[in-house]
Amino acid sequence: MAVPHVREAIRTSLAGLPPGPLLVAFSGGLDSHVLLHVLASLPEARERGLRAIHIDHGLHEDSPRWAEQCRGYAAALDVELHVAEANVLRRSGLGLEASARRARYSEIGDVLTFGEIVALAHHRDDQTETVLLKLLRGAGPEGVGAMRTLRRLGRGWAWRPMLLVPRAALREYAEEHHLGWINDPGNLDPTIDRNYLRMQVMPRITHRWPEAESSIAQSANWARAAADFIDGEAARMLVRLQSLVPSTLRFREWLELPAALRDPVLRRWLRSLDLPEPTHFQASELVRQLAEAGDDRQPCVRWPGTELRRYRDLLYALAPLQFPSPDWSERFTGRPLALPLDLGTLRIADADRELAPPWQVRFRRGGEQLRLAGLGHARDLRDLLQEAGIPPWQRSRLPLLYAGTGTLVAVADLWLAEEGQETLDAIGGRIEWEAGDPVPVSAGAPPIDLGDIVS
Repeated sequence: MAVPHVREAIRTSLAGLPPGPLLVAFSGGLDSHVLLHVLASLPEARERGLRAIHIDHGLHEDSPRWAEQCRGYAAALDVELHVAEANVLRRSGLGLEASARRARYSEIGDVLTFGEIVALAHHRDDQTETVLLKLLRGAGPEGVGAMRTLRRLGRGWAWRPMLLVPRAALREYAEEHHLGWINDPGNLDPTIDRNYLRMQVMPRITHRWPEAESSIAQSANWARAAADFIDGEAARMLVRLQSLVPSTLRFREWLELPAALRDPVLRRWLRSLDLPEPTHFQASELVRQLAEAGDDRQPCVRWPGTELRRYRDLLYALAPLQFPSPDWSERFTGRPLALPLDLGTLRIADADRELAPPWQVRFRRGGEQLRLAGLGHARDLRDLLQEAGIPPWQRSRLPLLYAGTGTLVAVADLWLAEEGQETLDAIGGRIEWEAGDPVPVSAGAPPIDLGDIVS
Protein backbone atom coordinates (compact mmCIF):
# COMPACT_ATOMS: atom_id res chain seq x y z
CA MET A 1 0.00 0.00 0.00
CA ALA A 2 1.05 3.60 -0.63
CA VAL A 3 0.06 4.95 2.79
CA PRO A 4 3.14 3.85 4.79
CA HIS A 5 5.38 4.74 1.87
CA VAL A 6 4.26 8.39 1.84
CA ARG A 7 4.08 8.73 5.61
CA GLU A 8 7.42 7.07 6.27
CA ALA A 9 9.18 9.09 3.57
CA ILE A 10 8.05 12.31 5.25
CA ARG A 11 8.77 11.06 8.76
CA THR A 12 12.29 9.91 7.81
CA SER A 13 13.06 13.24 6.15
CA LEU A 14 11.64 15.14 9.13
CA ALA A 15 14.02 13.34 11.50
CA GLY A 16 17.03 14.75 9.62
CA LEU A 17 15.94 18.40 9.75
CA PRO A 18 17.65 21.11 11.77
CA PRO A 19 15.63 22.44 14.72
CA GLY A 20 12.85 24.86 13.86
CA PRO A 21 9.08 25.21 13.48
CA LEU A 22 7.31 24.06 10.31
CA LEU A 23 5.34 26.12 7.81
CA VAL A 24 3.50 24.15 5.10
CA ALA A 25 3.04 25.87 1.72
CA PHE A 26 -0.60 24.85 1.21
CA SER A 27 -2.21 25.45 -2.18
CA GLY A 28 -5.09 23.09 -1.41
CA GLY A 29 -4.16 20.84 -4.32
CA LEU A 30 -3.63 17.13 -3.96
CA ASP A 31 0.12 17.24 -3.27
CA SER A 32 0.14 19.91 -0.57
CA HIS A 33 -3.02 18.47 1.00
CA VAL A 34 -1.29 15.12 1.46
CA LEU A 35 1.80 16.81 2.90
CA LEU A 36 -0.22 18.85 5.42
CA HIS A 37 -2.35 15.83 6.34
CA VAL A 38 0.70 13.67 7.05
CA LEU A 39 2.54 16.33 9.05
CA ALA A 40 -0.58 17.10 11.08
CA SER A 41 -0.72 13.40 12.03
CA LEU A 42 2.91 13.26 13.22
CA PRO A 43 3.43 14.20 16.89
CA GLU A 44 7.05 15.14 16.19
CA ALA A 45 5.85 17.70 13.60
CA ARG A 46 3.24 19.12 16.00
CA GLU A 47 5.86 19.43 18.74
CA ARG A 48 7.99 21.66 16.52
CA GLY A 49 5.09 24.05 15.94
CA LEU A 50 3.09 23.52 12.77
CA ARG A 51 1.26 26.10 10.69
CA ALA A 52 0.41 26.64 7.02
CA ILE A 53 0.33 29.42 4.45
CA HIS A 54 -1.94 29.73 1.41
CA ILE A 55 -0.92 32.13 -1.38
CA ASP A 56 -3.80 33.68 -3.30
CA HIS A 57 -2.30 34.70 -6.65
CA GLY A 58 -5.55 36.26 -7.85
CA LEU A 59 -5.05 34.71 -11.29
CA HIS A 60 -8.33 32.79 -11.36
CA GLU A 61 -11.88 33.95 -10.63
CA ASP A 62 -12.28 31.09 -8.13
CA SER A 63 -9.17 31.97 -6.10
CA PRO A 64 -11.18 33.58 -3.22
CA ARG A 65 -13.28 30.40 -2.97
CA TRP A 66 -10.12 28.27 -2.98
CA ALA A 67 -8.73 30.32 -0.09
CA GLU A 68 -11.90 29.64 1.91
CA GLN A 69 -11.67 25.92 1.14
CA CYS A 70 -8.09 25.90 2.41
CA ARG A 71 -9.22 27.58 5.61
CA GLY A 72 -11.72 24.81 6.07
CA TYR A 73 -9.19 22.05 5.35
CA ALA A 74 -6.66 23.54 7.80
CA ALA A 75 -9.29 24.07 10.49
CA ALA A 76 -10.35 20.42 10.20
CA LEU A 77 -6.75 19.43 10.88
CA ASP A 78 -6.43 21.98 13.71
CA VAL A 79 -3.62 23.81 11.89
CA GLU A 80 -3.31 27.60 11.88
CA LEU A 81 -3.50 28.97 8.32
CA HIS A 82 -2.22 32.31 7.08
CA VAL A 83 -3.68 33.51 3.75
CA ALA A 84 -1.52 35.96 1.79
CA GLU A 85 -2.38 37.75 -1.44
CA ALA A 86 0.47 37.80 -3.95
CA ASN A 87 0.96 40.55 -6.50
CA VAL A 88 2.06 38.69 -9.63
CA LEU A 89 4.08 41.06 -11.81
CA ARG A 90 4.91 39.93 -15.32
CA ARG A 91 8.62 40.63 -15.69
CA SER A 92 10.60 40.88 -18.88
CA GLY A 93 11.77 37.43 -19.95
CA LEU A 94 9.55 35.62 -17.42
CA GLY A 95 6.34 33.77 -18.26
CA LEU A 96 3.27 33.74 -16.06
CA GLU A 97 4.31 30.53 -14.30
CA ALA A 98 7.75 31.89 -13.37
CA SER A 99 6.31 35.26 -12.32
CA ALA A 100 3.76 33.54 -10.06
CA ARG A 101 6.50 31.37 -8.55
CA ARG A 102 8.64 34.43 -7.82
CA ALA A 103 5.69 36.18 -6.17
CA ARG A 104 4.90 33.04 -4.15
CA TYR A 105 8.40 32.67 -2.77
CA SER A 106 8.54 36.37 -1.99
CA GLU A 107 5.40 36.09 0.15
CA ILE A 108 6.71 32.97 1.88
CA GLY A 109 10.02 34.68 2.57
CA ASP A 110 8.21 37.60 4.19
CA VAL A 111 6.23 35.28 6.49
CA LEU A 112 9.08 32.94 7.49
CA THR A 113 10.42 33.50 10.98
CA PHE A 114 14.08 33.00 11.85
CA GLY A 115 14.97 29.30 11.52
CA GLU A 116 11.49 28.31 10.35
CA ILE A 117 11.25 25.52 7.77
CA VAL A 118 8.77 25.81 4.91
CA ALA A 119 7.58 22.39 3.72
CA LEU A 120 7.00 22.18 -0.05
CA ALA A 121 5.02 19.39 -1.72
CA HIS A 122 7.24 18.69 -4.73
CA HIS A 123 7.47 14.97 -5.52
CA ARG A 124 9.40 12.64 -7.80
CA ASP A 125 7.35 13.50 -10.90
CA ASP A 126 8.02 17.21 -10.32
CA GLN A 127 11.73 16.44 -10.00
CA THR A 128 11.70 14.50 -13.28
CA GLU A 129 9.95 17.36 -15.08
CA THR A 130 12.42 19.86 -13.62
CA VAL A 131 15.42 17.85 -14.85
CA LEU A 132 13.98 17.63 -18.38
CA LEU A 133 13.15 21.35 -18.47
CA LYS A 134 16.67 22.20 -17.32
CA LEU A 135 18.20 19.94 -19.95
CA LEU A 136 16.07 21.57 -22.65
CA ARG A 137 17.41 24.95 -21.53
CA GLY A 138 21.05 23.83 -21.68
CA ALA A 139 21.68 23.70 -17.93
CA GLY A 140 24.84 22.34 -16.35
CA PRO A 141 25.22 20.19 -13.20
CA GLU A 142 23.58 22.79 -10.95
CA GLY A 143 20.44 22.89 -13.10
CA VAL A 144 20.30 19.16 -13.82
CA GLY A 145 20.70 18.56 -10.07
CA ALA A 146 17.22 20.09 -9.91
CA MET A 147 15.57 20.54 -6.50
CA ARG A 148 17.36 19.98 -3.21
CA THR A 149 15.62 18.29 -0.31
CA LEU A 150 16.80 21.13 1.96
CA ARG A 151 18.15 24.56 1.13
CA ARG A 152 18.34 28.01 2.69
CA LEU A 153 15.41 30.34 2.05
CA GLY A 154 15.49 33.83 3.51
CA ARG A 155 15.54 33.64 7.30
CA GLY A 156 14.80 29.92 7.27
CA TRP A 157 14.82 26.80 5.11
CA ALA A 158 12.93 25.26 2.20
CA TRP A 159 12.24 21.55 2.72
CA ARG A 160 10.99 19.04 0.14
CA PRO A 161 10.44 15.71 1.90
CA MET A 162 8.65 13.93 -0.97
CA LEU A 163 11.17 14.14 -3.83
CA LEU A 164 11.46 10.34 -3.91
CA VAL A 165 7.69 9.78 -3.73
CA PRO A 166 5.80 9.35 -7.05
CA ARG A 167 2.62 11.31 -7.73
CA ALA A 168 0.64 8.06 -7.95
CA ALA A 169 1.48 7.28 -4.31
CA LEU A 170 0.20 10.69 -3.23
CA ARG A 171 -3.09 10.15 -5.06
CA GLU A 172 -3.51 6.72 -3.46
CA TYR A 173 -2.91 8.26 -0.03
CA ALA A 174 -5.41 11.06 -0.69
CA GLU A 175 -8.09 8.66 -1.89
CA GLU A 176 -7.59 6.28 1.02
CA HIS A 177 -8.00 9.15 3.50
CA HIS A 178 -10.90 10.70 1.55
CA LEU A 179 -9.12 14.05 1.20
CA GLY A 180 -10.95 16.68 -0.76
CA TRP A 181 -8.55 18.75 -2.81
CA ILE A 182 -8.71 21.68 -5.19
CA ASN A 183 -8.30 21.04 -8.90
CA ASP A 184 -6.72 24.13 -10.46
CA PRO A 185 -7.65 24.21 -14.18
CA GLY A 186 -4.33 25.93 -14.80
CA ASN A 187 -2.68 22.55 -14.28
CA LEU A 188 -4.33 21.37 -17.51
CA ASP A 189 -3.11 24.26 -19.67
CA PRO A 190 -0.84 22.64 -22.31
CA THR A 191 0.74 25.98 -23.21
CA ILE A 192 2.62 25.84 -19.88
CA ASP A 193 5.86 23.94 -20.40
CA ARG A 194 5.61 21.84 -17.27
CA ASN A 195 2.02 20.81 -18.06
CA TYR A 196 3.01 19.89 -21.61
CA LEU A 197 5.78 17.65 -20.33
CA ARG A 198 3.49 16.00 -17.82
CA MET A 199 0.55 15.42 -20.17
CA GLN A 200 2.20 14.88 -23.55
CA VAL A 201 5.83 13.86 -23.14
CA MET A 202 6.21 11.81 -19.95
CA PRO A 203 3.46 9.27 -20.78
CA ARG A 204 5.31 8.38 -23.98
CA ILE A 205 8.67 8.17 -22.24
CA THR A 206 7.41 5.95 -19.42
CA HIS A 207 5.52 3.75 -21.86
CA ARG A 208 8.78 3.02 -23.65
CA TRP A 209 11.03 3.12 -20.55
CA PRO A 210 8.95 2.24 -17.46
CA GLU A 211 11.80 3.04 -15.05
CA ALA A 212 12.51 6.43 -16.61
CA GLU A 213 11.31 8.57 -13.68
CA SER A 214 13.36 6.63 -11.16
CA SER A 215 16.42 6.73 -13.43
CA ILE A 216 16.09 10.47 -14.05
CA ALA A 217 15.73 11.08 -10.31
CA GLN A 218 18.93 9.10 -9.73
CA SER A 219 20.73 11.15 -12.38
CA ALA A 220 19.56 14.29 -10.61
CA ASN A 221 21.09 13.00 -7.38
CA TRP A 222 24.43 12.40 -9.09
CA ALA A 223 24.32 15.83 -10.73
CA ARG A 224 23.41 17.45 -7.41
CA ALA A 225 26.43 15.86 -5.71
CA ALA A 226 28.69 17.10 -8.53
CA ALA A 227 27.12 20.56 -8.43
CA ASP A 228 27.59 20.84 -4.68
CA PHE A 229 31.27 19.91 -5.05
CA ILE A 230 31.75 22.47 -7.83
CA ASP A 231 29.91 25.10 -5.79
CA GLY A 232 32.26 24.56 -2.86
CA GLU A 233 35.28 24.91 -5.13
CA ALA A 234 33.77 28.03 -6.72
CA ALA A 235 33.27 29.63 -3.31
CA ARG A 236 36.91 29.05 -2.38
CA MET A 237 38.15 30.29 -5.74
CA LEU A 238 36.02 33.44 -5.62
CA VAL A 239 37.66 34.44 -2.34
CA ARG A 240 41.03 34.20 -4.10
CA LEU A 241 40.00 36.14 -7.20
CA GLN A 242 38.07 39.06 -5.71
CA SER A 243 40.02 42.20 -5.00
CA LEU A 244 39.52 44.45 -1.96
CA VAL A 245 36.47 45.93 -3.71
CA PRO A 246 33.89 43.08 -3.87
CA SER A 247 32.54 44.24 -7.24
CA THR A 248 35.90 43.58 -8.93
CA LEU A 249 37.55 40.34 -10.03
CA ARG A 250 41.07 39.60 -11.29
CA PHE A 251 40.04 38.61 -14.78
CA ARG A 252 43.28 36.97 -16.02
CA GLU A 253 43.21 34.42 -13.21
CA TRP A 254 39.50 33.89 -13.80
CA LEU A 255 40.14 33.12 -17.48
CA GLU A 256 42.76 30.54 -16.48
CA LEU A 257 40.25 28.51 -14.44
CA PRO A 258 38.98 25.19 -15.85
CA ALA A 259 35.82 25.70 -17.89
CA ALA A 260 33.82 23.65 -15.38
CA LEU A 261 34.74 26.15 -12.64
CA ARG A 262 34.85 29.43 -14.57
CA ASP A 263 31.08 29.78 -15.04
CA PRO A 264 30.13 28.85 -11.43
CA VAL A 265 32.62 31.41 -10.08
CA LEU A 266 31.15 34.11 -12.32
CA ARG A 267 27.58 33.32 -11.27
CA ARG A 268 28.40 33.11 -7.57
CA TRP A 269 30.15 36.48 -7.82
CA LEU A 270 27.16 38.12 -9.50
CA ARG A 271 24.70 36.60 -7.03
CA SER A 272 26.76 37.98 -4.15
CA LEU A 273 26.34 41.45 -5.71
CA ASP A 274 22.60 40.90 -6.34
CA LEU A 275 23.11 41.30 -10.09
CA PRO A 276 21.32 39.27 -12.81
CA GLU A 277 23.29 36.37 -14.28
CA PRO A 278 24.10 36.00 -18.00
CA THR A 279 22.82 33.51 -20.51
CA HIS A 280 25.32 30.89 -21.61
CA PHE A 281 25.88 32.85 -24.84
CA GLN A 282 26.58 36.06 -22.91
CA ALA A 283 29.00 34.26 -20.59
CA SER A 284 30.82 32.81 -23.62
CA GLU A 285 30.98 36.24 -25.24
CA LEU A 286 32.51 37.65 -22.05
CA VAL A 287 35.25 35.00 -22.14
CA ARG A 288 35.92 35.70 -25.82
CA GLN A 289 36.17 39.47 -25.42
CA LEU A 290 38.36 39.30 -22.34
CA ALA A 291 40.70 36.82 -24.02
CA GLU A 292 40.97 38.66 -27.35
CA ALA A 293 40.90 42.36 -26.41
CA GLY A 294 44.31 44.03 -26.21
CA ASP A 295 45.57 45.71 -23.05
CA ASP A 296 44.64 49.12 -24.48
CA ARG A 297 40.99 48.11 -24.88
CA GLN A 298 38.16 48.29 -22.34
CA PRO A 299 35.65 45.60 -23.36
CA CYS A 300 32.14 45.73 -21.93
CA VAL A 301 29.54 42.94 -22.06
CA ARG A 302 25.97 43.83 -21.12
CA TRP A 303 22.71 42.05 -20.46
CA PRO A 304 19.54 43.32 -18.74
CA GLY A 305 20.44 44.59 -15.28
CA THR A 306 24.20 44.00 -15.51
CA GLU A 307 27.34 45.40 -17.13
CA LEU A 308 30.76 43.77 -16.91
CA ARG A 309 33.60 46.14 -17.80
CA ARG A 310 37.34 45.50 -17.91
CA TYR A 311 39.89 48.07 -16.83
CA ARG A 312 43.56 47.27 -16.34
CA ASP A 313 43.77 43.94 -14.47
CA LEU A 314 40.25 43.93 -13.07
CA LEU A 315 36.77 43.01 -14.22
CA TYR A 316 34.06 45.27 -12.77
CA ALA A 317 30.45 44.14 -12.21
CA LEU A 318 27.99 47.03 -12.33
CA ALA A 319 24.34 47.82 -12.59
CA PRO A 320 23.73 49.62 -15.92
CA LEU A 321 25.25 53.10 -15.73
CA GLN A 322 23.75 56.42 -16.68
CA PHE A 323 25.90 59.45 -17.35
CA PRO A 324 25.06 63.03 -16.39
CA SER A 325 24.85 65.74 -19.00
CA PRO A 326 27.97 67.93 -19.16
CA ASP A 327 25.55 70.88 -19.35
CA TRP A 328 24.16 70.15 -15.87
CA SER A 329 25.16 72.80 -13.32
CA GLU A 330 23.99 73.70 -9.82
CA ARG A 331 24.74 76.40 -7.26
CA PHE A 332 26.51 75.03 -4.13
CA THR A 333 26.61 76.77 -0.74
CA GLY A 334 27.81 73.76 1.22
CA ARG A 335 24.35 72.54 2.20
CA PRO A 336 23.57 68.93 1.13
CA LEU A 337 23.11 68.83 -2.64
CA ALA A 338 21.50 65.78 -4.28
CA LEU A 339 23.31 65.03 -7.52
CA PRO A 340 21.43 63.83 -10.62
CA LEU A 341 21.02 60.15 -11.58
CA ASP A 342 21.44 59.02 -7.94
CA LEU A 343 25.12 59.98 -8.00
CA GLY A 344 25.01 60.73 -4.30
CA THR A 345 24.97 63.77 -2.06
CA LEU A 346 27.59 66.50 -1.87
CA ARG A 347 28.02 68.69 1.23
CA ILE A 348 30.56 70.66 3.28
CA ALA A 349 30.74 69.19 6.77
CA ASP A 350 31.79 70.90 10.03
CA ALA A 351 31.74 74.39 8.50
CA ASP A 352 30.78 77.36 10.68
CA ARG A 353 29.09 79.14 7.77
CA GLU A 354 28.04 78.66 4.15
CA LEU A 355 30.17 79.41 1.10
CA ALA A 356 30.00 83.04 0.09
CA PRO A 357 30.10 83.50 -2.80
CA PRO A 358 28.74 80.00 -3.59
CA TRP A 359 30.57 77.51 -5.76
CA GLN A 360 29.19 75.81 -8.84
CA VAL A 361 28.91 72.04 -9.31
CA ARG A 362 29.03 70.37 -12.72
CA PHE A 363 30.54 67.34 -14.45
CA ARG A 364 33.46 66.81 -16.83
CA ARG A 365 33.52 68.52 -20.19
CA GLY A 366 37.18 67.83 -21.02
CA GLY A 367 40.40 69.82 -20.66
CA GLU A 368 40.05 70.49 -16.90
CA GLN A 369 43.12 71.41 -14.86
CA LEU A 370 43.66 71.50 -11.11
CA ARG A 371 46.32 73.39 -9.15
CA LEU A 372 46.85 71.10 -6.16
CA ALA A 373 47.78 72.63 -2.83
CA GLY A 374 51.56 72.73 -2.39
CA LEU A 375 52.31 71.60 -5.95
CA GLY A 376 52.88 75.05 -7.48
CA HIS A 377 51.61 74.22 -10.97
CA ALA A 378 48.41 72.97 -12.56
CA ARG A 379 47.87 69.30 -13.41
CA ASP A 380 45.58 67.94 -16.09
CA LEU A 381 42.61 66.28 -14.42
CA ARG A 382 42.83 63.52 -17.03
CA ASP A 383 46.31 62.60 -15.80
CA LEU A 384 45.26 62.63 -12.14
CA LEU A 385 42.35 60.30 -12.88
CA GLN A 386 44.57 57.89 -14.80
CA GLU A 387 47.26 57.86 -12.11
CA ALA A 388 44.61 57.19 -9.46
CA GLY A 389 43.35 54.20 -11.44
CA ILE A 390 39.79 55.51 -11.57
CA PRO A 391 37.97 53.57 -14.31
CA PRO A 392 37.02 55.64 -17.38
CA TRP A 393 33.26 55.19 -16.85
CA GLN A 394 33.55 56.71 -13.37
CA ARG A 395 35.38 59.82 -14.46
CA SER A 396 32.42 61.61 -16.02
CA ARG A 397 30.33 60.79 -12.94
CA LEU A 398 32.59 62.69 -10.50
CA PRO A 399 31.17 66.05 -9.33
CA LEU A 400 33.52 68.97 -10.03
CA LEU A 401 33.38 72.13 -7.90
CA TYR A 402 34.18 75.57 -9.34
CA ALA A 403 34.72 78.89 -7.57
CA GLY A 404 33.00 82.04 -8.78
CA THR A 405 36.13 82.84 -10.79
CA GLY A 406 35.52 79.71 -12.88
CA THR A 407 38.52 77.95 -11.35
CA LEU A 408 38.26 74.24 -10.63
CA VAL A 409 38.74 74.03 -6.86
CA ALA A 410 37.80 70.41 -6.03
CA VAL A 411 37.10 67.05 -7.60
CA ALA A 412 34.44 65.46 -5.39
CA ASP A 413 36.22 64.70 -2.10
CA LEU A 414 39.30 63.33 -3.91
CA TRP A 415 41.43 66.40 -4.69
CA LEU A 416 41.53 70.03 -3.54
CA ALA A 417 43.09 72.97 -5.34
CA GLU A 418 44.93 75.68 -3.43
CA GLU A 419 42.01 78.09 -3.75
CA GLY A 420 39.58 75.45 -2.54
CA GLN A 421 41.76 74.57 0.44
CA GLU A 422 42.02 78.24 1.46
CA THR A 423 38.24 78.68 1.27
CA LEU A 424 37.52 75.57 3.33
CA ASP A 425 40.13 76.53 5.92
CA ALA A 426 38.43 79.90 6.30
CA ILE A 427 35.06 78.35 7.16
CA GLY A 428 36.46 75.32 9.01
CA GLY A 429 34.82 72.82 6.68
CA ARG A 430 35.61 69.78 4.56
CA ILE A 431 33.97 68.30 1.47
CA GLU A 432 31.94 65.12 1.84
CA TRP A 433 30.58 63.14 -1.08
CA GLU A 434 28.29 60.25 -0.21
CA ALA A 435 28.54 58.41 -3.49
CA GLY A 436 25.95 55.78 -4.36
CA ASP A 437 28.65 53.83 -6.24
CA PRO A 438 32.06 53.97 -4.49
CA VAL A 439 34.95 54.96 -6.74
CA PRO A 440 37.81 52.40 -6.71
CA VAL A 441 41.31 53.91 -6.63
CA SER A 442 44.56 52.08 -7.44
CA ALA A 443 47.34 51.54 -4.91
CA GLY A 444 49.62 53.91 -6.80
CA ALA A 445 47.28 56.91 -6.56
CA PRO A 446 48.21 60.22 -4.98
CA PRO A 447 47.35 60.53 -1.26
CA ILE A 448 43.56 60.30 -0.92
CA ASP A 449 41.34 59.55 2.06
CA LEU A 450 40.46 55.96 1.05
CA GLY A 451 38.04 55.66 3.93
CA ASP A 452 35.66 58.01 2.14
CA ILE A 453 36.08 56.26 -1.19
CA VAL A 454 35.92 52.51 -0.74
CA SER A 455 33.92 52.15 2.49
